[in-house]
Amino acid sequence: MTGSSDVPPDGRRRRRTPRAVWHDSALGRLWQHGGELELLHRAMGFAALSMVTLTPLLIVVAAAAPFEHRGFALWVIDGMSLSGHPADAVEKLFSAPRRVLSTTSAFSVLAVALFGLSFASSVQNGYERIWEIPAGPWHHAWRRVVWLAALTAYLFSEAESGAVLVGGLTETIVRVALTVFFGILFFWWGQHFLLGERVRWSALLPGAVATMAGLVGLRGFSYVVFSPLIVNNAISYGTVGTVLVVQSWLIGVGFVVFGGALLGRHIHDAVERHAAL
Repeated sequence: MTGSSDVPPDGRRRRRTPRAVWHDSALGRLWQHGGELELLHRAMGFAALSMVTLTPLLIVVAAAAPFEHRGFALWVIDGMSLSGHPADAVEKLFSAPRRVLSTTSAFSVLAVALFGLSFASSVQNGYERIWEIPAGPWHHAWRRVVWLAALTAYLFSEAESGAVLVGGLTETIVRVALTVFFGILFFWWGQHFLLGERVRWSALLPGAVATMAGLVGLRGFSYVVFSPLIVNNAISYGTVGTVLVVQSWLIGVGFVVFGGALLGRHIHDAVERHAAL
């Protein structure tokens, strides 16, 4: 054959359809991969499992701590950048007294453990689907336990830092810098750890940075949109209205966690393709 398959016998090159151009573009590949991953459904599952897992975990940890003990409420207030009446509504909904330690039953601990492992497993499965690697062996379940403990410690310390580093501009800048730095480290380590160290550190860094950038953006969005919604929904629907807004925010968190890792995968692939040219 003397001619290319893309060139007809009359010598004129075929025009590519807009659909083909979109499919082969970087944004098109990202969109298609997100659809295959069922990103929105995963985010909704993340929100549901995090509500039944992180709420009791952070409440119990906070009750055991010798200082501020608002737990999950403090994390939500800080993550959504709430203040005033919206913050009061969330704190009233999720705060628990210290007697929660003495009233926690063995069944409650077992339920939290089961939900916690399911939550960690869903995050692990999402990362594996993003990187298109097979599921890890069953005896690596201990990684989910370690990751969940690290997540709980990270969220609790991140929220409590707001009570420690409170004051002027310098404290605010220090806290923001530490939050971003340790957030990137956690999501970088978390991907590597849950994936069983089967993906290089360098490949996972863009996803960690994208995830943290997305969470910062979600915080600003929450301040503008979710904060007034909490007040309006609390008046219209009572406690249920506050739960609906918090659940919507958690869906956003799940979307960012998986979407950030997905974006990082495609950034890494684009860099690899460019380096191969």
